[in-house]
Amino acid sequence: MLTHLLITNYALIDHLEIDFKKGLTIITGETGAGKSIILGALSLILGERADLKVIRKAENKSVIEASFNIEAYNDMEHFFEQNDIEFFDNECILRREIASNGRSRAFINDTPVTLSVLRELTLRLVDIHSQHSNMLLADALYQLSIIDSVSGNDSIKADYSKQFSQYKKLKVEIEKLKAEYEKNRQEEDYIQFQLDQIAALKLQENEDEELEREQSRLSNVNEIKQCLWSASSVIQDEDNSIVSQLSVLSRSFLQIENVDADLKELSERLQSLMIELKDFSRTISSIQDSYVDDPIELERITERLNNIYDLENKHKLSCVNELITLQHSYEEKLAIITNSDDEIKRLEEKLIIVEKEARAKAKELSLSRRKGAEIFKQELEKTAIPLGMKNLRFEIGFEDCDLCAQGMDKVEFLFAFNKQQQLMPIENTASGGELSRVMLCIKAIIAQNMQLPTIIFDEVDTGVSGEIAHKMGEMMGDISNNIQVIAITHLPQVAVKGNNHLKVYKADTDEATYTSMCELTKEERVEEIARMLSGREIDAAAINNARSLLGY
Repeated sequence: MLTHLLITNYALIDHLEIDFKKGLTIITGETGAGKSIILGALSLILGERADLKVIRKAENKSVIEASFNIEAYNDMEHFFEQNDIEFFDNECILRREIASNGRSRAFINDTPVTLSVLRELTLRLVDIHSQHSNMLLADALYQLSIIDSVSGNDSIKADYSKQFSQYKKLKVEIEKLKAEYEKNRQEEDYIQFQLDQIAALKLQENEDEELEREQSRLSNVNEIKQCLWSASSVIQDEDNSIVSQLSVLSRSFLQIENVDADLKELSERLQSLMIELKDFSRTISSIQDSYVDDPIELERITERLNNIYDLENKHKLSCVNELITLQHSYEEKLAIITNSDDEIKRLEEKLIIVEKEARAKAKELSLSRRKGAEIFKQELEKTAIPLGMKNLRFEIGFEDCDLCAQGMDKVEFLFAFNKQQQLMPIENTASGGELSRVMLCIKAIIAQNMQLPTIIFDEVDTGVSGEIAHKMGEMMGDISNNIQVIAITHLPQVAVKGNNHLKVYKADTDEATYTSMCELTKEERVEEIARMLSGREIDAAAINNARSLLGY
């Protein structure tokens, strides 16, 4: 249950801090006092989007913090473990911070979380029901959720959800595969043609680099041979060759090498130089024969390179290795086309089994709903009688539909509020007061099955008065026997049923107007009820009437 609420720098609120208690807590205040502001701040804790206009002072951030006692809800521990949030045995603290630059942050037990995680948790902590929520009663999915809440079918729903998810995933996979298959089938001839062009060349990795080197070699054979012949002649073949001249020098140094150690070293270096030159000359001679002018081979290499270049340009690629990669890609696409029929058939056979299992679970879910719907119908008609709807007739129409996230059921709530009146959807037959009373009855019924700490009613008693208002207050009190109920109301008949009473009010200072809230004492509560009965002028009769209503 909600135990504490802190609001700072939000709209007309500078700083507000209030404790909440068990049972039925009443919140009252004059129109415009700021009850909706407090509810708006609380909705941020529930994961609603933030509006920067609510920041009172732009230089400071708005902070809203709510504490919940979850001592009786230890099944929530799994949620905290899943989201890596520290779990306290009896308390959960939620916080939103909104800065003027648009940045919004959310925390659970001081751990930063996303809004989706915050919403997922708060759905288990509090339900806010306002006049606008009454319109949900016309929504088919909301009607189905009501039936589920009283049918005790959570485990069946969870099992079905898993089955349907698998079924849906498999259908998407088959449709995607069929689309790819059809697209590839239309391109099969084109892919095969492109593949044949590349495959015909029988490409080898890095082949283009080797061919380019060989082409360069064959294209320059004459120049290379001329250079090698000239080098060989200069080094050794001519009468005045380098080797012959070095031989003369070598003999001269041999005669003087013993005169000085430095001369001996020079002589040895000269001998080494002659040996290296002779070896260099032999190497030239040995490779000269390998350079053969072969115009036929040069033409073959040039033609193959041109074929490779043409394909590279066609496919906007830069080398043979990329062409080989493209070839493999075409081969894979053709393999997919060839094997797609078998894969689609296999998946469709699996889909038949999965769909059969999903439909079986959906039928089990539908059966639980029909049983729950009959109980709910009887409970609603019985609960409505004290609220002045003794002639209420209520039916729940079931219609089979195709498999969807909710099962195979489409439901429709049909109401008649008067004798001889035709059963119709509620939006076509109920007044505002009747709609409010029906929703309160529904909340009273499902509260018996809800594992929810807190429910907040925001002026759901609008459009009723007198004895009916008195009965609605009693019903809220009955609900509060099971869960914490907070009710914002303008009706004294409802307000007097509360175990606790909070008042929202405006206070003026020289600088600004502020919204605040306080818990009323016994005497303050008498005055507040008297004000609600008589308006601004509170007389003795109103005070006495208030005491009577409160039982003081």
